[in-house]
Amino acid sequence: MSTVYLDEHSSPLDAQQAAQLSTLIQSLSPMQATWVSGYLAGLNAQAQTGAVAQPTAAAAPAAEAGTAEPITVLYGSQTGNAEDVAEQLVARASAAGLQATAVDMLDYKPRDLKKEKNIVICVSTHGEGDPPDNAEELHEFVFGKKAPKLEGVNFSVLAFGDTSYEHFCQTGRDFDAQLEKLGATRLVDRKDLDVDFDDDVEAWLDDVVTKFQDATGGGQAHTNVTAMPGTAGQPEAEATTSAYSRKNPFPAEVLTNVVLNGRGSDKEVHHIELDTEDSGLQWEPGDSLGIIPANEPGVVAELIAALGVSADEQVTGIDGEVALEHALTHQYEITTLTRPFIEKYAEHAADDGLNALLGDDAREQLAEYMDGRFIIDLVEDYPIDGMTGGDFVRLLRKLPPRLYSIASSHAANPDEIHLTVAAVRYKTHGRDRHGVASIQLADRSEDANLPIYIDHNKNFKLPSDDAAPIIMVGPGTGIAPFRAFLEEREERDATGKNWLFFGAQHFRSDFYYQTDWLRWREDGLLTRMDVAFSRDQADKIYVQHKIREAGAELYRWLEDGATVYVCGDANAMAADVHDALLEIIGEHGGLAAEDAAAYLKNMQKEKRYQRDVY
Repeated sequence: MSTVYLDEHSSPLDAQQAAQLSTLIQSLSPMQATWVSGYLAGLNAQAQTGAVAQPTAAAAPAAEAGTAEPITVLYGSQTGNAEDVAEQLVARASAAGLQATAVDMLDYKPRDLKKEKNIVICVSTHGEGDPPDNAEELHEFVFGKKAPKLEGVNFSVLAFGDTSYEHFCQTGRDFDAQLEKLGATRLVDRKDLDVDFDDDVEAWLDDVVTKFQDATGGGQAHTNVTAMPGTAGQPEAEATTSAYSRKNPFPAEVLTNVVLNGRGSDKEVHHIELDTEDSGLQWEPGDSLGIIPANEPGVVAELIAALGVSADEQVTGIDGEVALEHALTHQYEITTLTRPFIEKYAEHAADDGLNALLGDDAREQLAEYMDGRFIIDLVEDYPIDGMTGGDFVRLLRKLPPRLYSIASSHAANPDEIHLTVAAVRYKTHGRDRHGVASIQLADRSEDANLPIYIDHNKNFKLPSDDAAPIIMVGPGTGIAPFRAFLEEREERDATGKNWLFFGAQHFRSDFYYQTDWLRWREDGLLTRMDVAFSRDQADKIYVQHKIREAGAELYRWLEDGATVYVCGDANAMAADVHDALLEIIGEHGGLAAEDAAAYLKNMQKEKRYQRDVY
């Protein structure tokens, strides 16, 4: 938050109170400030005119809600988005005089569902339609034979997702349909959120509070409670004193851009350093950097030519009237081909072949067509006569930010943020393809300052105990957060043991940050490092193989309280590492498969098994 100073002469506070309040305000994150605002508003709503009600020791963090049943807000979140919105909902509900509590699904006892009267689900979808790690148990329970009947229970679901994935918001849809099937009453229709969800969240929060007030008969007459500027609807609460956020990104200059790969490598990974001096941005190891990218000029020009329109045509963009070229460069997603976009485009194309691809019985054919193609391919394959630039941009979604794990510690480098970025370049269907943000960072990062913000990941954090051991599994660019972990532990003089598993293709050309690891190994900070270079021998060796080889020692670390962190590819690596951990726990712990799974699940509940996979 920005620095705020209060003057006792312009407020009813005396000098000491004004100073205390100023100090408190400066220490709050936006989410905390929103909660405090709702707390005070709720107290004041119950007071007589001219007085502020005093909370009692047993009071909820809001005005008393009379006889109204409380609301339980359950969140399942891989990176923290759903958790943040759940906390915002609690603040809004509290300000409106309702009792509401946000609960991590991982900490919730599924059997307690039958005791609830009002439930709100905030949940993201992970991978290909799967629940996030902390939602797995509850998701399995509601679909199991032990799920209770929920007649008399009110509910609403907020689903987080990304329309570029086939199973968009699938977990939220699962919960929504199953709660209704179990007999619960849907008070507010499910809301499915794409990656740019700020405005939709605002409307949903107000709708939910209003409907639950009406249903429970609790709270005060509804008032549209506005959060503090720059807070509500953000994907992550900014735990900083910075004025910069997703809605107001900081323009960062690129200081360093170095290719980490050696000669002959099949990979192209860049080490990027960004100048954050005077930004006020703060982050913790495990957080990500959000970059609001610009589309490649060549791709923009090619798309405009395919449309047969003028680059200078004035269109209604995100922030008003702008030239089409500017809108397609800076405001809209113009590469990723999604089913929702094809459906909207097909309404204008009126093409039988395209309509056939969208049929319920043609899902495999549509997936095959979309594979490796961009929006420009659709425009060329199914041209629309007379379509203007203005017509076209109305079909597009806002250009979403890209997130990269931060590869540096704020304590070690307070004025810089380091990233480890794999440049995405490939060729399909006769056309060269490029990643939007990765190629901007690799090739055009010095053209202009990059708009950035911090995306806090509450579910990927170092132990608070500096003496606790940690095990890090990070092949490829998944190594990034662990560089930040060790920088942080070095700055803290942490005594806990550190074990790293790293994998890449070749030792000579792909051993990212080798000098850092060797220095930390020599200094004793890095207790052990196991590496797997898959292409340096006839049989491919991956990190999961190295984990199995070290099974006995790794299990001893687990028994000593080690936290396991996994970062990188979700489709193959993360699942293979998970299976390897289950095997080790079963073999060296003498446990049956079911008990080994329970052991790992318990580690997850204790925050000792954390994953940042994508």
